[in-house]
Amino acid sequence: MTAHIDEIAPDLHRAVAGQGTPEQVLKSIVDGINTGNLDALMRLYEPDAAFAAQPGSLAHGLSGVRESLAAFIGMKGTLDLKVTRVLQASGLALVAGGWSFAGTGRDGEPVRLAGHNADVLRLQSDGSWQFVIDNPWGTD
Repeated sequence: MTAHIDEIAPDLHRAVAGQGTPEQVLKSIVDGINTGNLDALMRLYEPDAAFAAQPGSLAHGLSGVRESLAAFIGMKGTLDLKVTRVLQASGLALVAGGWSFAGTGRDGEPVRLAGHNADVLRLQSDGSWQFVIDNPWGTD
């Protein structure tokens, strides 16, 4: 009898998929943006998630998240992110960190962005984590 990896080591499979811990989800965001893999990024969000496309402005639902992430990917740049703190309670995680992004705008000019993120993730029934709120602008 052969067993599937999900049956033997479900935590290992989640880690490989990039969703085993909140920190791994943030690493998956970096990987997805840097490789332009929008479909992989979308698996990291709950259906009713929100994305802060600009300070104080939330895009709601998967369509809003997709549009916001597509704009980042469209700049064909490089995202660098360092998680500095993870606070967990009752199946929620607040993930704080610092990031920088260098890409190219629609006008062909260089774009450089930086900020401090404050993201909220929720533990899913399968043990993975997904974004509830992706806030790259922190408290700005």
